[in-house]
Amino acid sequence: MAEKDLAGLTASQMAEQIASGAASSEDVTAACLDRIDGIESQVHAFACYDREAALQQARDADAWRRSGKPTGPLHGVPVAVKDIIDTADYPTECGTAAMSGRRPREDATVVAKLRAAGAVIVGKTVTTEMAYFTPGKTRNPRDLERTPGGSSSGTAAAVAAGMVPLAIGSQTNGSIIRPASFCGVYAMKPSHGLVSRAGVLPLSRSLDHLGPFARSVDDLALALDAIAGYDPNDPDTRPLSSCNFLKTAQEDFGLKPRLAFVKTPVWDKADADTREAFEELAEHLGDACFTYDLPAHYAEAWPAQRAVMAAEMAHNLGRIADKGGDKVSKRFHDLMAEGRKVTATQYLDAVAAARVMRGAIEDLFQQEATAIITPSAPGIAPKGHGSTGDPMFNTLWSLLGLPAITMPLLSGEGGLPIGVQLVGAPGDDARLLRTANAVVRMLTD
Repeated sequence: MAEKDLAGLTASQMAEQIASGAASSEDVTAACLDRIDGIESQVHAFACYDREAALQQARDADAWRRSGKPTGPLHGVPVAVKDIIDTADYPTECGTAAMSGRRPREDATVVAKLRAAGAVIVGKTVTTEMAYFTPGKTRNPRDLERTPGGSSSGTAAAVAAGMVPLAIGSQTNGSIIRPASFCGVYAMKPSHGLVSRAGVLPLSRSLDHLGPFARSVDDLALALDAIAGYDPNDPDTRPLSSCNFLKTAQEDFGLKPRLAFVKTPVWDKADADTREAFEELAEHLGDACFTYDLPAHYAEAWPAQRAVMAAEMAHNLGRIADKGGDKVSKRFHDLMAEGRKVTATQYLDAVAAARVMRGAIEDLFQQEATAIITPSAPGIAPKGHGSTGDPMFNTLWSLLGLPAITMPLLSGEGGLPIGVQLVGAPGDDARLLRTANAVVRMLTD
């Protein structure tokens, strides 16, 4: 198979090719690196990558496989990770000059799990400044004049541009689902606590999630099989019973999913093309879809998420911002000031409101819906590079810690992607993956 073709494979296909001996890890890694070398000067997806180091990892993976030793689900597959995730062999500078030259001594837990699964860590993808709103250098490979979204901007762009088949990003508000929608790839924000955040820049313990970007639902499941699970270094993770996410994702359950079309209180902020596309989508899904209106008190989610995020980010990152001085943007300094003004009562009220909303929405899943269907973003990626777009269609689900998947199934102006977001019950990530595959079949068969 030609190198160009190898770079275009999904992670699952690459893993199969390598496991069968039809291709080597060195072959597929070289193909991805050639792709990076060819277009990185336009897309700017990477904060850093090391061609020879990646190829050596690939050669080691090939030698391991030839020895007959057992291999993991991602053996030999090239993967990139967001530059807020610690790596022992690459810098982790978090998109800010205030952390320039930072070299962690250890891998984050998620990176250690990727390596244990056999992955080749190609490099670090660009993040916005400390995973907040100030954009980095990345451009959207679908249209270089448009934003790739944020804060996992380089992560989404690297997968969309064919540089790697799989990458890991993070979300505190909308930083996985929104850029994946803008760049036209699949991505998943797992349930809060499913994937360890130990060794990752802490923004907000209540809101931070790690998740994969990929080219298919199956690839998201494959990644979760590698990275999910308990970690004593992240107190929000929990022991898992044996759960094969990929096996569940590929099941044909035999019953149509029941999808609740939830417009959310910010529906009027979606652009006209998105509203029309989702109305048509709901009609096309027929009796598999019903409209569900959230109770009025769910409008509290947006100010509640802001209060929790600002307060916890000020607690975690305020000293870095203060020490960084003018190396840190005014936008970030303003957030630190905002977070320091959140009172204990305001913070606890926001946490309590989130708890009530989460409990109420669990009733929807238990009684009526397999999953919620809703936009991933207000529309296509906006033009310009001064903004990363609005995370308004992700805020509620991040606050509640629910699993969410975005799929590039719709398009708007100029054929640019509009993501379809599915949201599942808390802890029900495997069923959400199966439902996502069912929706893909319903819309593409």
